[in-house]
Formats: sequence, structure tokens, C-alpha cells
Amino acid sequence: MVKIFIGNLSPETEKDEVEALFVQYGTVTECAKYKNYAFVHMEDRKSATKAIRELHLHKLNGRPINVELSRGKGHMGPVKIHIANVEKGFEKELRELFEEYGIVSECSIVKNFAFVHMPNSEEAMDAIQGLDNSEFQGEDLPRRSPCLFFRCCSTCVQPFTFCVLSGKRIHVQISKSRPRGGPE
Repeated sequence: MVKIFIGNLSPETEKDEVEALFVQYGTVTECAKYKNYAFVHMEDRKSATKAIRELHLHKLNGRPINVELSRGKGHMGPVKIHIANVEKGFEKELRELFEEYGIVSECSIVKNFAFVHMPNSEEAMDAIQGLDNSEFQGEDLPRRSPCLFFRCCSTCVQPFTFCVLSGKRIHVQISKSRPRGGPE
């Protein structure tokens, strides 16, 4: 279950109007409307991510609404994830892979490594753990590009990937540098 915060609502906006917006993206398990904000709980993370991306700044009753992941008490701030041995040109595929686990605020590949910024630490940890035994293979990848399989390193708690075609090992870990927009 994913909790979403909706801000800048008009006082006239009804709970049913808010819920109707989100039902288009997936199952809404709960919706609570207050004065000028609301919370929506969605069953599926992928649906919630799509709803957040597409409904942020959507006009509802003449106001652009603020739609973002709810930052509950357990929120520890943004996380910058480091992925080693990634070839340039796969930003879109890499972003899509991590977006299955939550919001990706930035994804960039520099030389042979990448950084993925996720505003929610829980989602970032889910992404790192969830990539275990999964494939990273986009539709637009050239034939020379490897199909990557994520496995867990026995000497390290962080997952890594191994390219079956080139033999490259790709290590996924939380970056030691601070993500943009994060706490000092």
C-alpha cells in the first residue's frame, strides 16, 4: 500500500472528486479529505507512481494540485543510489527499472556508472533489495547490449548484477554523497 499526499485543494473539493482522479490509475483503498489537502492510499506502487507523476499540478476546481508521496514519520529523506558498470544510453531503461519501486527524481549515467536519486529511503531500499534476481533489459537496447541479472553478493548485503554477455559485474549500492535537495 502506498500513501499519497494531495495539497492545494480548493475547500469546495469533495472527497469523491479526489478519489475519482486516482481510481483511474488503480485501486484506491482509502481516501480522506481535509480542508485544503487529502490523503489517498493506493494498493499498487506502480499505479501510485504513475498517478503521482501524471496528476502533479493537475487542475482540480481551478487549482493546480500538489501530488506527492506522503512523507510519514519514518521518512528519512532522499537517497542517492550508485550503480557501477552501466553503459551510457540506458538512462530511460534504468529509470523505468527503479520507478517500479517508487519515485525517481533523477537518473544519470556518467562514464561507466549511474546515479539514481529516490526521494524516499524506504523505496530506495526496496529497489536495491527488489532487484535481486531480476532482469535489466529494455526494448530499445541494441543487440550488443547485455541482459543483466541481479543477484545478491554473498560477502556483501548490497545486490549486484552480472552481465552474462560481457562478464561485467554491476554493483548497486547507496551512494556516500548527499543527493540534491536532501538534508545537510
